[in-house]
Amino acid sequence: MTLARWTEVDDYFNGLLVGPDEALDAAVEASDGAGLPAMQVAANQGKLLNLLARLQGARTVLEIGTLGGYSTIWLARALPEGGKVVTLEADPAYAEVARANIERAGLADVVEIRVGRALDTLPELAAEGYGPFDVVFIDADKPSNPDYLAWSLKLTRPGSLIVADNVVRDGEVVDGTSDDPKVQGVRRFTELVAAEPTLTATALQTVGSKGYDGLMMALVTG
Repeated sequence: MTLARWTEVDDYFNGLLVGPDEALDAAVEASDGAGLPAMQVAANQGKLLNLLARLQGARTVLEIGTLGGYSTIWLARALPEGGKVVTLEADPAYAEVARANIERAGLADVVEIRVGRALDTLPELAAEGYGPFDVVFIDADKPSNPDYLAWSLKLTRPGSLIVADNVVRDGEVVDGTSDDPKVQGVRRFTELVAAEPTLTATALQTVGSKGYDGLMMALVTG
């Protein structure tokens, strides 16, 4: 199978199950126009995040890694009235693009963007009394995933869901000798999830318009 076929299959399902969306399409276009890397989740993956948040009955979501706000919009749309997404973005330029995209989608009152390194803003959230969050979506710099997990555990409760994107990395995750810090970050993250007695988790490989990758889902059980 090839990327072209995977993309064709994504297009088939997206056409029937996701459909066109003016705000989301505009968010992608604005992000591309501003020179942001095309690293946002695919449309069907965004819909999956939306469904997971709805299945959780989530009222509060923490997103680590905003980029242009594409996944943020999907998550914010899953929340009931009064719900809140707090999203963390290290790059001020990316945050400005995301803010405009979120405002265009009519979700400015649902989403709070915190600008700064997540390892700086996460302690601030804890100190300010944020949490527990019902859903945490980790999609930022992979070498820091182990630290993001530690903070996720502090900012969740039994029953919360933690989702991490890009954990397969073209299959390189199986290479323990890799000198890629992203691969090593994901491997250490996975080992920590596996060893954590208050989590039960699984990981799924994915193929599609974004290539070969995967995601991990961990339920906080204690």
